[in-house]
Order: sequence, then C-alpha cells, then structure tokens
Amino acid sequence: MYGFSVGIDFVPSVNVRPPTAQKRMTDFFHRAADLIAQADAIIIAAGAGMGVDSGLPDFRGNAGFWNAYPALAKAQINFTDIANPRAFHQHPELAWGFYGHRLDLYRKTVPHSGFRILKKWAKGKKASWIFTSNVDGQFQKAGFDPEQIHECHGSIHHLQCCEDCVGDVWSADAFQPEVNTEQCKLVNSPPICPICGLIARPNILMFGDWNWQHEREHEQRQREAKWLEKVIHNLWNVVVIEIGAGTAIPSVRHFSEETSRKYGARIIRINPREFDVPSKLDVGIPMGSLEALLAIDDALNAWPQEIDLNFMGIA
Repeated sequence: MYGFSVGIDFVPSVNVRPPTAQKRMTDFFHRAADLIAQADAIIIAAGAGMGVDSGLPDFRGNAGFWNAYPALAKAQINFTDIANPRAFHQHPELAWGFYGHRLDLYRKTVPHSGFRILKKWAKGKKASWIFTSNVDGQFQKAGFDPEQIHECHGSIHHLQCCEDCVGDVWSADAFQPEVNTEQCKLVNSPPICPICGLIARPNILMFGDWNWQHEREHEQRQREAKWLEKVIHNLWNVVVIEIGAGTAIPSVRHFSEETSRKYGARIIRINPREFDVPSKLDVGIPMGSLEALLAIDDALNAWPQEIDLNFMGIA
C-alpha cells in the first residue's frame, strides 16, 4: 500500500556482509524518496531543528539557551523561567527583551532552501498539511498556505493580554521591539492590551501557562481534523515527514506517531541525534534538516530507483 521498502519483510540468510555507512545512508534516502513518491498526501511535522539551518537557535538545554542569551546566563535565568507567564509580571523588561529579540530575529530570518524543497513536494500531491511546534512563522514566510498549518504552541506573531481579560488574540505587526541585547532588556514600551490596558504577551503556550488563549490554535486544530477526515474518505496514502523534533518537548513526535497509528501513515524522521523510528516500515535519517532534504530530493529526482538489497548487506 505504501510502496516496497527495501529488505523489511524478507531477508535471505546468504552472503551477508555489513553495508558501509555511506551505502546505508544512500539507501535511507532512496527509501524516503520511495515513500514520498508513492504518497497521495504529505504531512510536514516540524520541531525546532527545522530552523537551525536558517540560523535560528534551538535552545538545547541551558547551555545552548545561555549561549544565545548571555545576559540571562549571568542572571541564572533558564529557559523555563523566562518562557513563563510569571516573567511578564516579575521581570517584564527581561521577558519582552527575550521575546522581542526573538520576534525581531524571526522577522528578519530567511527560511532555508529546505522549505522550498518541501513546498515543491507538497505541490505535487493531492493534499498537504503542516504541524509544527515552532512559533516563528517560517512556514508562512516560505509561502505555505496559512490555512493548512497547525501551530500547536501558538505564534510569536500574535499577541494576547497577560491576564487574558477577554480571550482575544491580535496581530503583533504593529509592535516594533527595541532591545538592548547585552542586557536582554526591552528599551521601548511593551505592547498593551487594547481592552484593559495591561501588558500584552506573545500568544505562545509557555511553561506553567494557565492563561494561554488557545482559540486560534483550536481553529487550526479543527481544520486539521477536517483535513484528516478527507484523507480517510479518499483512502489516501500518507507520509509524515518529521523534521528536527526531539523528545524533550515531544509534541511533534507524539503527533507523528499518533497519525501513523490512526491513519496508517509512514514516518520519515529527520533528526541528527534522536532518529529512531517506531516501525521497520518507517525511515530514520541521522542528519540535519537541510542536508537530509537535499539528499532525499536528489533521490526523488532519480526515482524510481532499482531496488538494491545490499541495504541489508545481501550480496
């Protein structure tokens, strides 16, 4: 149903020799190309690792976070402390220094060419969807349809009241943050709620967040459910291309694996460290996003490939 994957169901026991690492990687790319080529629909599931090749930080542990924000390291403020609604009450200038810097960074960042490759693949299918824990808006900036994106943790490009006074969400376009990067402090006025006049915050799901206004995310989730219903109704083959999604905050991985269980989708998992996949029918590629996408695209351009059982070390 999902295309033949090399050496999965039948492995002869003769003339076995270990494949070289380069050969195994090449066959991983061909297997991934096979799944993509034979899919009717594509789901792109992206975590923080997707943006690394665009120059965005992924905040792996306190060391990675403090390297990006040395002023917070000096104050011994970690990621879970600053990415927290309490920070906007206790240290608003630091909270908006952090998020203001990120907002400005995301606005200026150009999506890497892997986004273009994914867009090309998606255009060649009957349908496509994006599920991402990233709040940076890079998929919209790369030209993907905003109506086909689910941002499960919200978006930095939208604001809400810190007190969630009326449950409203509005665009952050009018806010231009000025940040002292050495001190990680906002130096101009923060955005305020147009209803109650109190400080506003990004419409992002933070740690310990009981006031996150999730109506926008809920609308995206409803569109996603309708999209998946369409997939079921049409009996489409689906492949999930999961990129840069780790296990520390596993929202994207849970989505990928739940989609695989419920809809029979195969998973292509691109992750330089945590690339294990739940099934032998899936493909795990231990690489960064751009490098892997370029290699798979090369394999797709040469598809269909002749099946090579040397992937499993068979002469």
